[in-house]
Amino acid sequence: MDAELKNNILKTGTTILGIICKDGVVMASDRRATAGNLILSKNTKKAVQINDYLVMSGTGNASDIEMQKKVIAAQLKLKELKSKKRPTVKEAANLIGMVTYQNIRQPSMIASIVGTLVAGFNEDGTTELYTIEPAGTAMKVEDYDANFGSGMPFVLGLLERQYKENMTVEEATSLAVEAIKSSTQRDVGSGSGIDVFTITKDGINHVVKQEILAEYRNKE
Repeated sequence: MDAELKNNILKTGTTILGIICKDGVVMASDRRATAGNLILSKNTKKAVQINDYLVMSGTGNASDIEMQKKVIAAQLKLKELKSKKRPTVKEAANLIGMVTYQNIRQPSMIASIVGTLVAGFNEDGTTELYTIEPAGTAMKVEDYDANFGSGMPFVLGLLERQYKENMTVEEATSLAVEAIKSSTQRDVGSGSGIDVFTITKDGINHVVKQEILAEYRNKE
């Protein structure tokens, strides 16, 4: 399994990240979808709001990530209808972990290996961020995380130096943008755009929607 994870990190062209703030959570991602050395899309939304209270982002095979988002959204709605109450962020993270665990252990010609970040707000107003690694373990994040995307080393290096405890959502939003920019400068699998979501007790907001454009200039 260790060899599979190491191989997956090399193949997973993406940057996703989550940052814990004193007043909420910030989630960010780039927009580039790749197949080897080929850029397939420059406008792939990797961080996505899946319902009224959750934002998910994934790293791995694009089709597996998209299917997982649909399955989790449907399963959470079904759970809410059955129990007559909204699932917590922790329950959502554990559900994602269970689905991830089952997927990699089912016989398949193409293995489904997906790393996920999920953030949301609970009915009592608290906010939480969880990381679900590709083997299915769901862990609560206490500061920041970038899961197993190819941009992870560049993001974590910056966050290690710039992150401060008790950051505001506004401060973390600016840091998230700089982190994504750092990965796009050095990671060929990341780029093309930036999306940033803020998750607070007041709800979810898509606060940054940026497109990265190539600029050609004459060299003097």
